[in-house]
Amino acid sequence: MDEAGFQLLPTVVRTYAPRSETPVLPETATREHVSMISGVTPAGTLWTHSQDESIKGPAVVRFLMHLQRHLGPRLLVAWDRASIHRGQPVEQFLAAPPADGIEVVPLPGYAPELNPDEGVWRYLKHELANVSCQDLPQLRRELRRATERLRNRPDLIRSFFAGAGYG
Repeated sequence: MDEAGFQLLPTVVRTYAPRSETPVLPETATREHVSMISGVTPAGTLWTHSQDESIKGPAVVRFLMHLQRHLGPRLLVAWDRASIHRGQPVEQFLAAPPADGIEVVPLPGYAPELNPDEGVWRYLKHELANVSCQDLPQLRRELRRATERLRNRPDLIRSFFAGAGYG
């Protein structure tokens, strides 16, 4: 599992515009963003949840409960040492009986290369490069489309595990 944020301000990358015709991306400078939490499985399945505010402990708990409903009560969750994973709502949930089938493996600090979910963010940020959204609904639509394209590529999701050294 991991979390990331997507802002209205586009990531600008090289384009194939004709020489001396610099492309112009209209943009809106704002702090508005879409936060997303995701989980991937070695079978190539992608689970996500997005919201307009930052991901905090209660959202992590809801996502874990969602995963348990769909994947079964026994989960092996590997995540980084972000403060939201160590907060009171998450700790209380993991200590309660509904979560007794969840085993958490904390990844070493400053080791994103060991987290297969980082591949999700690389893919989505690449897919949204040079995409200039005028408002949050448009950003959510673009993000949803990019997420669906990734969901349709289980081979690519499995490669995130291989890239992190798990396969």
